[in-house]
Amino acid sequence: MKLTSNRKVLILVFLAFLIPVILAKLALEFNWFNKAATNHGELLNPTLDLSSLDTRTSWRILYLMPQQCEQVCDNALYSIHQVWKALGREQHRAEAVVVVPTDHQGKVQEELAEYTQVRMVSADPDQIRSVFNAPSSEGIFLVDTLNNVILRYPVAEEKEQAVLDSRNILADLRKLLKLSRIG
Repeated sequence: MKLTSNRKVLILVFLAFLIPVILAKLALEFNWFNKAATNHGELLNPTLDLSSLDTRTSWRILYLMPQQCEQVCDNALYSIHQVWKALGREQHRAEAVVVVPTDHQGKVQEELAEYTQVRMVSADPDQIRSVFNAPSSEGIFLVDTLNNVILRYPVAEEKEQAVLDSRNILADLRKLLKLSRIG
């Protein structure tokens, strides 16, 4: 009788350790939970190499200017400027940048007049197309200190939504600046 009760205890102890392992394996296999992604933007994989357009070694909040700056463009300019300002004492580690095709440079200078802290980078349209392929060229981008474009954020048409989306950019950039010792 004692032998069977010892066997039962041993089996129960074995199951107490085995069942959580089996449940964890099943949870991973069948995606029963959301995997922990802490970034708000779309992670670009593979990253894009920006070194042919800009050689600075700071963190950058980047926007590609379209030919016509409509409401979405205005919202993007406002967003990158506000995110940079919201960095506070970390502003020296990052900058707001607008990439402009050389043939639209004059028009863009008027648009950027009110955003004095936004730096303009002129580039040949072919160079821009070689870095940013068509599907990934719209939005606001975060660029690391090694000139890798790593995150992309969509730009909303409504200003209120663009301001709310700016919070996501700011949260990711603050996290990256906190984790980075470079820049």
